[in-house]
Amino acid sequence: MPKRSQLTQKEKNLIRRYLIWCYKTTKEELDKIDRYFTQLKADEFVLRQLKRSKEYRLAQGNQAFKDMVEQFSVYMKTKEENVLKKKFMDSRRQTLSPEYQYLNNRFTAIEGAIRHFLGAWELKKICLLYEQEMTMRILQAREHA
Repeated sequence: MPKRSQLTQKEKNLIRRYLIWCYKTTKEELDKIDRYFTQLKADEFVLRQLKRSKEYRLAQGNQAFKDMVEQFSVYMKTKEENVLKKKFMDSRRQTLSPEYQYLNNRFTAIEGAIRHFLGAWELKKICLLYEQEMTMRILQAREHA
């Protein structure tokens, strides 16, 4: 396997673009599963805050608010059930699905390839670029009417 120093600048550029593409596409697929687990942590916090609110505790005359909170709770349970099926093969959450195992190991290998061909500093830069891009997608998303 050629070392970084044995590659021409053109080869380094092509490898960099390819590995960025591999990083992005694999990370997106992995994030499609992993983000739900982190969302659930945030959702649990939000749900606790909603249930502590005066409007929820004193639902007289404001049953619609309480119903919305309960609908959010049902939404969370459904989200969790759906994502568990994507990540795990068993209900005890001990055996990862083959798809998840592949994505996770592929992503680790891609990070290793970036370190090998481009260096650890470049891996950090690519990680930062990815996070910035995903954040910009969220911030620039428009509601379609």
